[in-house]
Amino acid sequence: MGRRRPGTPTLEEVAAHARVGRGTVSRVINNAAGVKESTRRAVQRAIEELGYVPNLAARSLAGRRADAVALVMTEPDWRQFAEPFFSEIVRSLGDALTDTGIQLLLTLVRSDAERQRFLEYARGGRVDGVLLMSVHAGDPLPDMLAEARLPTVLLGRRSGEEYVSYVDADNIGGARSAVSHLLRQGRRVIATITGPLDLYAAQCRLRGYEEALAMAGLESEQTRVAESDFTAESGRRAMAELIERHPDIDGVLAASDTTAAGALEALRAAGRRVPEDVAVIGFDDFSLAQRTEPRLTTVRQPIEEIGRAMIRLLLEEMEEGAVAWRHVILRTELVLREST
Repeated sequence: MGRRRPGTPTLEEVAAHARVGRGTVSRVINNAAGVKESTRRAVQRAIEELGYVPNLAARSLAGRRADAVALVMTEPDWRQFAEPFFSEIVRSLGDALTDTGIQLLLTLVRSDAERQRFLEYARGGRVDGVLLMSVHAGDPLPDMLAEARLPTVLLGRRSGEEYVSYVDADNIGGARSAVSHLLRQGRRVIATITGPLDLYAAQCRLRGYEEALAMAGLESEQTRVAESDFTAESGRRAMAELIERHPDIDGVLAASDTTAAGALEALRAAGRRVPEDVAVIGFDDFSLAQRTEPRLTTVRQPIEEIGRAMIRLLLEEMEEGAVAWRHVILRTELVLREST
């Protein structure tokens, strides 16, 4: 599915604004010789005043491709970069680019000043496209890149109304299937440890949890919901709070495998057996899920497919100058192990 891009200045409009021919504008953009300095300044002033961004496909025909794409991480908390999700995504994106001859450049953008610097860097032709991950609700960077007509693909989305191209996993369906599995096992006091709720993925996993309970005729209680930041420490803390609020908890859905690993530690410290007393399900299915004691039942995200889909969408935008944004949502899978 896709939505049309907003109107942006054309080469012809820049030419009219500068009172020169279209070919002159093209020569200025490509730093060609034979243009008077006064004319060059007039064209550059028109480009700046109109906010014109040269078409990357046209630049590639002139041999001006950077042969590089930027992977931008917007997570303000440095601890998040130690989580398996980030390294797995970087690996999958690198693998997808192996045969393209395109370099993957990693950059961090966490403040308004850094956003503006990166925008100017990207507009300057140093990268051919942008991949964004860990974008929180309200982050203006995707909008800034869209307005600059820079090919951009998000990992996940900021809200259900996202228009910039993105690739996401079915977070609602994955969480719903996990809680439905717990219900089929006879668990009735089921809690959830969410991720940061300013991330749409965390909101969707919470929604899937609530939908599964509603389908079983059970009400979701706010006191059975605890927020984490996807780390093991936050999982331990959240699980301890949930046990204190509801000593009769018999099932837990955690928003990541790392969070679930922390929850297992808190249950063990409280003398609760897994899965005999409390069944635990994680989300992601990284190698960590098979190293916990007991091994984690978890919702598998298709990381390899996510990386390939992101690169495919970005290359299409770079090569074709796509006029519509594309949205891809990939299936998840519940992987059963000993923790349930």
